[in-house]
Amino acid sequence: MTEPGPTASLGGTLEKELLGAIPRAQAAKLPGPSPLLNGPGSLAKLIISPDTLRLLPAEFAKNNGVLPLQLFNGTIEIATADPGNLRVIEDIRLLTGLEVQEVRVTAQEISEKIAECYQVTVEKMIESLSPEQGAGIEGRNLHDIEVMANEPTVINLVNLVISTALRERASDIHLVPFEDSVQLRYRIDGLLQEKPPPPKPLHAAIVSRIKIMADMNIAERYMPQDGHIQINHRGVRVDIRVGTLPTIYGEGVVLRLLEKNAEVMTAQELGLDPARGIQMMRLAEKPYGLFLATGPTGSGKTTTLYSVLRSIYTPQKKIVTIEDPVEYELPGVAQIPVRPSRNFTFANGLRSILRQDPNIIMVGEIRDSETAEIAIRAALTGHQVFSTLHTNDSTGAVTRLLDMGVEAFLISSSLEGVLAQRLVRRICAHCKAHAPVDPAVRERLETLGAPVPDTNYYRGAGCDECRQTGYRGRVGIFELLAINNEMKELILQKRSNAELKAMARKTMLTMHQDALLKAAAGVTSLEEILRVSSGDLLE
Repeated sequence: MTEPGPTASLGGTLEKELLGAIPRAQAAKLPGPSPLLNGPGSLAKLIISPDTLRLLPAEFAKNNGVLPLQLFNGTIEIATADPGNLRVIEDIRLLTGLEVQEVRVTAQEISEKIAECYQVTVEKMIESLSPEQGAGIEGRNLHDIEVMANEPTVINLVNLVISTALRERASDIHLVPFEDSVQLRYRIDGLLQEKPPPPKPLHAAIVSRIKIMADMNIAERYMPQDGHIQINHRGVRVDIRVGTLPTIYGEGVVLRLLEKNAEVMTAQELGLDPARGIQMMRLAEKPYGLFLATGPTGSGKTTTLYSVLRSIYTPQKKIVTIEDPVEYELPGVAQIPVRPSRNFTFANGLRSILRQDPNIIMVGEIRDSETAEIAIRAALTGHQVFSTLHTNDSTGAVTRLLDMGVEAFLISSSLEGVLAQRLVRRICAHCKAHAPVDPAVRERLETLGAPVPDTNYYRGAGCDECRQTGYRGRVGIFELLAINNEMKELILQKRSNAELKAMARKTMLTMHQDALLKAAAGVTSLEEILRVSSGDLLE
């Protein structure tokens, strides 16, 4: 039996290449412009039919940097950044039985388009699932559901949902069951975006698969549960917080995605202007006292405190944090997660930390009067203490502590500064353009007591980079309250939040002023400010 020659394998023109029988430039029709491509960037917008893509295997296209565009007159037209490559051309002829016409594109264009065309997406996988898959699973026993949760189809679908969310910069994944369907949504830049849902019959198996990954009890389906998954995605360690909640149609699941290797941002990257960044650092560098970051859930309070801790860290200072959970790892900082199931709470943990001789303490959140009093007394006994509170503005932190039962004299003596914040979406840099102020938006802002100055404003037109939303990424809007002697006196007198706010406005740039400045600078839009504030930060 004769051994197969070099031409029997892909890349099988080895003999011809060695003999130089076919000059490189004549290996295919000379590359020229395709009627499908009409300029730089047109490849990204081109829709290639599935039948054309199937002519070349995905691995071959990725390994060789080629992409089939169309068929005509017994010829396959391909896009490539390396036209005239004899080996690749002959391989394509062997695979397809067609002549080859090449079109030159940039390496980046071809790489991105290959990834788009050949990657398995959640949409494509869900389309391939038949409605009958998993039918009647609700009536099956626990063993059957667990078996199905370990089937390749379910495993691959869950992995794909998570990896796609990470690729799209999502912070959360929401899976909610209804009577005849399942809702799948990603939270991207603070807004939920709906995705094609998996078949309803697979819902129980998908939830069970997530529970298995998070080391949760798959037999318990009628009580809320919390779990944790750790994965590596493209070389980045990702922690996923999992929470389940029983509904009338099954368990809803939320997965929060935290990239542990992510860089902690500087004050300027967060959105603080240089002057207030310097002022915040002066407050944070005091040898003792309490500094609070306030705002609603998801407003970036913890990220801000991480930025401060990174800026003030030196090997001469011992910094200890207690958090729920530890979101990012800070070099040189001892970080402790709370364990409520073992009665290791913020209050208990804070007491233990004080016995470790720290210079700086960060408490993830002040949730009750016990934690508040311990934190404030620590600030009065020579420690720098940082923490967060859920309040709408900076002066609201004082009234919240008073409501918790903390004595006014303790607040007045310990509190050094409060940074209140929200997150707004950034206008996409690729499609940002001048835009007139919508009369309805102007009227709404004026009604709220925030007249819009006559200046240029911007809006995102929508492009591929921002998925037609006009926004990409987020930035903070802030108000920084430094507790001066006049403010301390008002706190001692237990004055109302309105009186505290009136005093603060004499020296403080408010959140609504900061928001309007960012809108005028083209960082965000007036519509986004109204969406985030709902009017309360503009009062």
